[in-house]
Amino acid sequence: MQALDLPGPKGRLLNTYRFLDDPYRTTLAWRRRFGDPFLAKTVNGNVVMTGRAEHLKAIFAASPDTFEPFGVAAIGPVVGERSLLILGGEAHRRERKLLMPPFHGGRMRAYADTMQDVARRHFEAARDGETTFQDLAQRITLEIIVRALFGVEAPEEVAAIGDNALAVIDAVHPAFLFAPWLQRELGGFGPYARFRRAFERSDADLQRLVEERRLRGSGPDILGLLIEARYEDGAPMSDEAIRDELRTLIVAGHETTAMTLAFLVDYLFRSPEAAERSRTEAIEAAGSPAVALAQLPYLDAVAKETLRLRPIITESMRTLRLPLMLGDIEVPAGLHIAASIALAHFDPERYEDPEAFRPARFIGKSYGPTDYLPFGGGARRCIGAAFADMEIRIVLATLLGGFDLELLDPKPARPIRRNLTMGPKRGVPVRLRSRTNPSHSSTQWGSERAGTSPAHSAQ
Repeated sequence: MQALDLPGPKGRLLNTYRFLDDPYRTTLAWRRRFGDPFLAKTVNGNVVMTGRAEHLKAIFAASPDTFEPFGVAAIGPVVGERSLLILGGEAHRRERKLLMPPFHGGRMRAYADTMQDVARRHFEAARDGETTFQDLAQRITLEIIVRALFGVEAPEEVAAIGDNALAVIDAVHPAFLFAPWLQRELGGFGPYARFRRAFERSDADLQRLVEERRLRGSGPDILGLLIEARYEDGAPMSDEAIRDELRTLIVAGHETTAMTLAFLVDYLFRSPEAAERSRTEAIEAAGSPAVALAQLPYLDAVAKETLRLRPIITESMRTLRLPLMLGDIEVPAGLHIAASIALAHFDPERYEDPEAFRPARFIGKSYGPTDYLPFGGGARRCIGAAFADMEIRIVLATLLGGFDLELLDPKPARPIRRNLTMGPKRGVPVRLRSRTNPSHSSTQWGSERAGTSPAHSAQ
């Protein structure tokens, strides 16, 4: 492997720790000191990091054969060896082609009613009590996946599948993700052994779902579509491949959306003007079809601004199989390359006052795929992006249209590492109340105890 003469921070272990602890501020500090691109040495190898638009375009426009998936040894045991997340080359292309149809067009619109119904029921159950919005949102997004994508309806079955899936996610420890040599069961003791027990219980759930669906035939959900799907040579997907893709939808689909919703609520209810405008828009849309809630312009801007400020994945990582040119810099094969979402989203040349919460920056203005990229880009852009976008907006509109919310933590949510993703440290403690007086301002609930901060100012 060739050497690359780029500036960057010294100290492999320290770099890894700082990046795991706070990737947002760490990458921004590195860019201020070393420029863009820079080279970060980590325990998982040397990473070229960039957020410059022309470099991101080069990465996303390159042939998929230029790259291999990053971190296969780390995340393979979590999602399975046939997951779209870790497939590369032709295998990735074939699998992605099979998975695309359920996430587009009329099938997407069919999920909207489920999203609204599940959200409303969970908000009703949580009213007049204290909870964290992250926990509440996780229960909502997990049930949406199990019902809408897996076709499960019986409440007890939904709960059992959800509980076992959550046990897997809760058992994932950042240590064995970023240090794969720690993936040892050690006679049944330790964090990896606990993870494997949870994984096997959840895997048994998924296999039972596959077998039952094969017996009773296909359906309109993604499980039914995967069972009926055929590769270009006519071969069906194996049970293992179907299980791994279902597991990927759970792991990559529900927690990421839940954490976005938690950050969104924290930003929104610390910004009285934005909260009032959002609430008014949601109330005026009450009674509209669920799918129409995903089209509300200001709620759309609120969701986009949250995803800009708190992208759950802070960079889109790849490993180079072939050299890649970033401007006049040739990055040799064998190095890792990071299309840094955080560097793009916090670039003052793209976004004025980039650390401020200003949904209005998305009203009447669109940003290109190298300026706004919360779901990554290129051939490995998140396949469920449209589903997540619609889900965030419908859940938010359902909340604002019928409930008042009070933030219980006086301090803004601090992002921390959960596993591969970033979430709010305390989960955003809240109290919900059903709205009995439509004229009562929900922003009062948010401002009494929580207050506002310069970073949460809105336009």
